Amino acid sequence: MSDFSQVVPLPVRRIELGLSFDGSAGLARELRGQVPAVAVEATRRIEKRLPEFVRPHDPRYTRGLEAAVECAIGHFLDLLADPGVSSADVLDFWRRIGAGEAGEGRTLESWHAATRIGAGVAVEQLTERAGRLGYRAGAPTMAGIANAVFDYMNQLASAVAAGHADAAARAAGAQQDHRRRLLDLLLDEPVPAPRHLREVAGEASWPLPRTVAAVALRERGPETRRPSLRTDVLLGLHRAEPCLIVPDPEGPGRARLLERRLDGWTAAIGPAVEPTGAARSLRWARDALDLADQGLIDEDPAARDTPIAAEMHMPIIVMMRERELVEKVIERRLAPLLAARPAQRHRLAETLLASLECGFNATAVSGHLHVHPQTVRYRFRQLEDLFGDTIHATSDRLELHMALRAWLALNPEPSARDQLRYG
Repeated sequence: MSDFSQVVPLPVRRIELGLSFDGSAGLARELRGQVPAVAVEATRRIEKRLPEFVRPHDPRYTRGLEAAVECAIGHFLDLLADPGVSSADVLDFWRRIGAGEAGEGRTLESWHAATRIGAGVAVEQLTERAGRLGYRAGAPTMAGIANAVFDYMNQLASAVAAGHADAAARAAGAQQDHRRRLLDLLLDEPVPAPRHLREVAGEASWPLPRTVAAVALRERGPETRRPSLRTDVLLGLHRAEPCLIVPDPEGPGRARLLERRLDGWTAAIGPAVEPTGAARSLRWARDALDLADQGLIDEDPAARDTPIAAEMHMPIIVMMRERELVEKVIERRLAPLLAARPAQRHRLAETLLASLECGFNATAVSGHLHVHPQTVRYRFRQLEDLFGDTIHATSDRLELHMALRAWLALNPEPSARDQLRYG
């Protein structure tokens, strides 16, 4: 049998049988001595019909089952003899059974089935033994007894279910606490020792994965709901800056793990790292989320509930960490471009960036920008007028490329009204 010692007892209350007939108290007292034998027979039939109750290696389980059946039948007769007798101990006993089943990770389907079998055996056996004692009851009385037995067993089953639910809720709360502790350990400095991490992961019933990825979260509004995610995702909604930790993010099917699961949240996911590197993954994810909030990373409207992948935006994340230095480089490297009219700067910057990426091939650039090749050639000439021969230099092309990317991110395309204003 399960360990029943960790359950808060029920408040004292009494089961009401609602059953009384001539001679009921005397008959109950006479049948009380028959209860152990009836319990043995009920246990035998339960084990025969429900193999999951058979534990050849543990005879204590059978004795415990007999004790449970004896407790149930015995208390029924006690109530029949004296309706005022307390049911507190019996209800507490059955709540403990439910809690023990929850503690061992079992459902109550088998117990409900066993209850029905036990109730049937009780009616059959007690009726037969009452007959041997010379008691003869009419059909209405027998029907009343049968109904009372099944109603009584249902009340015991309710106590089992309550104990099971309470224990399961406490276990879920304890596991949630362990998982919060684990998430905090993974994300807070210093980096945890592997042995300590394994111990805390074991307490949280969280198999330590080969890699993890952190997800930075930000609510879009006051009606944002708790994400509905798989149980192996660690939730960090208790932290000042909400986040998640996803195990094995590069495993089969994991790419879609978060899709359509983050309704109401803006999210960014960091790169996959070893578990002890989760804090780094979260730092990169938060960088991406901050830049998206500033409009420096474009969100795909069609994938609004899919996290932004920080790795896909590495250049802007790296450059914005040293924003002042980048702006100094922009001032120097793009000075000729910045001297152009405001209405021209953006399209010339886009054309120069596409030209660097397409090897100054007018046809390729036109396809990239969706403009006519002749328009591209015209812009080439404008750029050459601004930059001279240095535009084709290869020695500092990376610097020019990065400066253009940063400037375009920091300077969105002018609106139609602005273009008309500046001409």
